[in-house]
Amino acid sequence: AGMAVQVTVLPSPRCLFDDPVQICVAGLLPQQAVTLRASLVDESGELFQAHARYRAGSSGELDLSRSPALGGSYSGVEPMGLLWSLQSKAPYKRLAKRNVLTPFCVDFEVYEGHGDMSHLLGKCTNERWFIGEGVKRISVREGRLKATLFLPPGPGPFPGLIDLYGSGGGLVEYRASLLASRGFVTLALAYMAFEDLPAMPEILELDYFEEAVNFLQKQQQVKDTGIGVLGLSKGADLALSMATFLPGIKAAVSISGSGFNSFIPLRVDGFTVPPHPYDLGRMKISDESGLVDFSDVLDDHRDPATWDCRIPMERSLAKFLFLSGLDDTNWKSDVYCQDAVQRLQQHGRKVEFCSYSGAGHLLEPPYLPLCQASIHKVLGVFVHWGGQWREHAKAQEDAWHRIQAFFWQHL
Repeated sequence: AGMAVQVTVLPSPRCLFDDPVQICVAGLLPQQAVTLRASLVDESGELFQAHARYRAGSSGELDLSRSPALGGSYSGVEPMGLLWSLQSKAPYKRLAKRNVLTPFCVDFEVYEGHGDMSHLLGKCTNERWFIGEGVKRISVREGRLKATLFLPPGPGPFPGLIDLYGSGGGLVEYRASLLASRGFVTLALAYMAFEDLPAMPEILELDYFEEAVNFLQKQQQVKDTGIGVLGLSKGADLALSMATFLPGIKAAVSISGSGFNSFIPLRVDGFTVPPHPYDLGRMKISDESGLVDFSDVLDDHRDPATWDCRIPMERSLAKFLFLSGLDDTNWKSDVYCQDAVQRLQQHGRKVEFCSYSGAGHLLEPPYLPLCQASIHKVLGVFVHWGGQWREHAKAQEDAWHRIQAFFWQHL
């Protein structure tokens, strides 16, 4: 009789990772105290969990889109709280999807009472996919390119996007596969620390990124109205450089980035954009946690001596969207974003931007839980990214809608 409690995920137990769901529990006693727990095991075997205490309504039902949590990993009415508050037992782990062809399976369990979770009343599993029905994943090793192409189902034509992650390098696919599931032909592009691409290149060539644009423009399903590019962190200033120096780019999104070239010189036809001067001696290492804070390593961006590192975005005909978190503890992304926006506005350019209070550096697709700190794959140190749980989750939802609306509008 104990398992007469039903846990359901609506509209379906199977969905895309960026889909909100409604979690409902039926068959409880009126006003019964219960604890809900979400569990997810990532591809390396790391367990992520969240829990929240609830009280059933007078009919013995719970609907997380209406019932407030009374404490636990979060409190209040948070329909997706069990997902965005997932946390690993081991500190400094980042939940990321390596193989986008398999889902993350999240177990939702209901336990009796608000104490120890010893009496399980009911459970169900939510399959959360990073790739939609009929989306094709194609590995690209053409010319110098190291990339993965995602094609939405059908003949299109669809808007084309290039997706760049940050200085951690590698070939990151989960954002690109989700965007393809939403109707964009998306090319996830690696540019450092992947296969034979060096972990810290001495120089990056704009030619390489141009090759990616040309490859995407050749795809039959891609609309010929121009390409979009989005980048996070180091990928964000590369996105701005592409929009400035490559005529094929019509729209660029910078997430937690800057309007100047960072860390690695960028060779453009006939000249090089130097990296913004920095001094790693200014990084701070916390005694308690051993976490590294990079936010002060750069020279002052207002000093004219640094201005040859600026990306001359005002020359570009592309549209720009800047997103930043006010609690980014890794990079002064809001200050740098304001600087870029001001420069564009001074040249009479309209520009969209949004800064989120309580959001950290790693603004990811929605419902991926906040990662406040994790290992930086290239530097080999633990880095503090910042962010407050609830605010960061709200920012990710809003940013995701803005990014898609922006690309639909301009492509």
